[in-house]
Amino acid sequence: MNLILLGGPGAGKGTQAKKLIEKYQIPQVSTGDILREAVKEGTPLGKKAKEFMDAGQLVPDEVVIGIVEERLKQPDCQKGFILDGFPRTVPQAEALDQVLAKMNSGIDHVISIEVDEEELVTRLTGRRTCRNCGQMYHIKFNPPKQEGVCDKCGGELYQRDDDNEATVRSRLATYNQATKPLVDYYAGKGLLRTIPGAGQIDDIFNKICSILGQ
Repeated sequence: MNLILLGGPGAGKGTQAKKLIEKYQIPQVSTGDILREAVKEGTPLGKKAKEFMDAGQLVPDEVVIGIVEERLKQPDCQKGFILDGFPRTVPQAEALDQVLAKMNSGIDHVISIEVDEEELVTRLTGRRTCRNCGQMYHIKFNPPKQEGVCDKCGGELYQRDDDNEATVRSRLATYNQATKPLVDYYAGKGLLRTIPGAGQIDDIFNKICSILGQ
């Protein structure tokens, strides 16, 4: 079963991906992780990617696609995979289709976790992290017992720079501009499955499982 997870920053893709990995025993393929791995291992494509990363530039699509292709050919992807954070654009989606066609494979479902934009802002700007142990909190959904203090170790809680409102709104604008067209692309192929992303984590997961029919 080959899946793509779509959804804005803070929609809960990572949380749902973990649960899907556990249930279906298929790996999550995150472009960030596999790029770092290719660079670390010094593969030919990894070396190319490193040149762009060292120069502070975006890694071009053809390099990213090549690294994704290498990853999807690994034995642990034979039963299926979950793509998270890729494709980000319609050209990447088209290139992915070509890669999978060469492998006599294809995407089975594209799950889009839909959350209202103001709700995403609330989710992301409310996150707090312990400077000491890294424990995560949320001022609204998972507050610490004492404001600003970690329950686990007593460390100071802080708001990460990328969780302030201006940065969050900028990330959402980028997502809407580049990634939202993917929703139309996959809807046109009859692969898109939309899930409301508000509510309990397990309820959202059960809806995904019922769509997958397993």
